[in-house]
Amino acid sequence: MQELVHNRQLKGHAAAVVGAGCSGLSAAALLRSLGAEVRLLEKRADFDPHILKSRGLEEVELVLGEHEPKHFLDVDLVIVSPGIALSRVRKICPGSTPIFSELELASWFISEPVIAVTGTNGKTTTCMLISHVLKSTGRKVFTGGNIGTPLSDHVLSQNLVDLLVLEASSFQLQGCSGFRPDVGVLLNFSINHLDYHESEEEYFQAKMHLFSRQSIGDLAVLPLELKNRIEKGKKLNSKRAYFAPTGRFACPALAGKHNQANMEAAFLACRFFGVQKEEFDRAILDFSPPPHRQEIFYTDREIIFVNDSKATTQEAMAAALKAFDPPIRLLAGGKYKGGDYSLLIPLLKDRVAKVYLFGGSRKIFESAWKDHVVTEYFPGLEEAVNRAVQEAGPGECVLLSPGTSSFDLFTDYQARGEAFKNTVFALMRPGRQGMQFKEQRTQP
Repeated sequence: MQELVHNRQLKGHAAAVVGAGCSGLSAAALLRSLGAEVRLLEKRADFDPHILKSRGLEEVELVLGEHEPKHFLDVDLVIVSPGIALSRVRKICPGSTPIFSELELASWFISEPVIAVTGTNGKTTTCMLISHVLKSTGRKVFTGGNIGTPLSDHVLSQNLVDLLVLEASSFQLQGCSGFRPDVGVLLNFSINHLDYHESEEEYFQAKMHLFSRQSIGDLAVLPLELKNRIEKGKKLNSKRAYFAPTGRFACPALAGKHNQANMEAAFLACRFFGVQKEEFDRAILDFSPPPHRQEIFYTDREIIFVNDSKATTQEAMAAALKAFDPPIRLLAGGKYKGGDYSLLIPLLKDRVAKVYLFGGSRKIFESAWKDHVVTEYFPGLEEAVNRAVQEAGPGECVLLSPGTSSFDLFTDYQARGEAFKNTVFALMRPGRQGMQFKEQRTQP
């Protein structure tokens, strides 16, 4: 890696980085290490400039507030952080200026083989599962991208590893032109992020962009249910392996049909690098999924409490409802991102005792569900959890699976999940009112 990066490659060039989150700061650090002059654009007026000092970015020009065309006039390239629509940046950026994602920028300076995973749901779990299996076979693995550590930080670290396992979002992939994974994985696809993408088709093509640079020696791992759509679309140059859930894998921590599909995809990715099924089977036995994804974090008096805050789509919510035994007391709500929630009515009627709505999108959920399942609305998550705990009884499941993003009440899904867990723990302490929930239970 030391041969791929040196501090004069971009000397005399200027770059603008849009967004001062984790990826933006990492991109700025990489650009500075390459000798570029960097302008960091951040809309948040309350951004703490001391953060730049902690990353050694004192020489970066920081511009706070709304982005304007003048911020891009004298730069040679633009790097856009995930979650910032490229279409919006293009409208105010001169047409000839190249625009890339941080993932694309960092990919210019890597030499290791890459497994990249995208999809609407399950990306993080599958990336971590692949990494866990590869590490169990003695390989040294970097896991990052859209989760944990940005790829730019790995490039800067110059750590030697055998493989890179990267989560890639549609936001990142839209800003890629040369990124080429040895193995690309598309887990699934459903309507999502229509508050960002202009259409479902644009969102789908962003996902498929993962495979656009692959060659015959590479592998595309794809869901069987999308085979017709994929084969009718842009021709893929790589080898293709289609998967579907079979039930042949047994991982105690991964319940449900959707996780069977994730394990199939993970196995195909690992097999490309020589992992045998017996090795895969052994490795997954002690795998622990990341938090906030169907996380059984507490059990008391035969009631299980599940934190699935990462479920920000109706498909993820449906997967959680199928993964746990009824009756389920479902906590749902947040910022609506698109989708027809009436499609979940049969599943709700079959498995859910009551829905506890909270936060934004009240009208969306109530109009779809109120005539089919008992629902009650609460302004905040804590009030909803209080009522669910009071009404839950033995053999039931209290499930936070919001089906929406968290940005109405929380900074991110992690904050939402932690708030849920903390409320449950507070209620379940001896001497608290929540300890009396059995006697207070009401049957809807």
